[in-house]
Amino acid sequence: MDILETHAYDKRKRRNMSCALFVSLLPFFLSSALYLYLWTPDTKASLMTAGVKSAPALLLAAVVLSWKGGQSVMGVAGGLVFSAVGDCCLVWPELFLHGMGAFAVAHLLYSLSFLSSRYTAYTSSFTRFLYLILTVFGGGFYIYLFPFLQKAPDSHLLTPGVGIYILLIALMAALAFRTHHVPTLLGSLSFVVSDVSLALQVFNVVQPCQYGHMVVMVTYYLAQLLIAVGDVKAEENTDDFSKWKRS
Repeated sequence: MDILETHAYDKRKRRNMSCALFVSLLPFFLSSALYLYLWTPDTKASLMTAGVKSAPALLLAAVVLSWKGGQSVMGVAGGLVFSAVGDCCLVWPELFLHGMGAFAVAHLLYSLSFLSSRYTAYTSSFTRFLYLILTVFGGGFYIYLFPFLQKAPDSHLLTPGVGIYILLIALMAALAFRTHHVPTLLGSLSFVVSDVSLALQVFNVVQPCQYGHMVVMVTYYLAQLLIAVGDVKAEENTDDFSKWKRS
């Protein structure tokens, strides 16, 4: 088999993998669309709501497990399961701290996955610049939120808890940048956008808006999708970040 035949074979293999992955993701697309369609500002907290909201993350976990096997339990698949737990908790406002804790564990598991040998680590001046931006943004956002956290119920728990959470999601995003996997780093950024939007609304920094919840959930589901796809393809593309920058 010459070089051209090998290239054609690899191209067909990648195309077939992408098609199979897309088919396996169809339940996720349907379940997330169902939640976004059914949710209204008047939706009441219930087990049904929690189940519909958490279904997309659980379906993504099943996809990752089917492609990567048990090695993903202490990685992205496990993080998706804890994210589903967080989704359920956030349906009830009084369980906000529990939900934040579940998502904190999810970010830890994502970080562990990004540190694994399946993700090649790259360090460059551009990556270090992104680290600096994340650090400044995370610290600045916490300082900005601080007076609002002090006014919230259970502020003695929320204030340090939110600080720890910001640290963990910033760590996850930094490690995502380190992998140079485009889906992974875009997923981490989308997660940051979702959590920032949620924090601004939950802690009454901004006035509630009609589409505020939709912004949070669309960016959240997109983040989980990209992180899951990035994990499935982690061994396929060793460095697509430079290609993405050049395109």
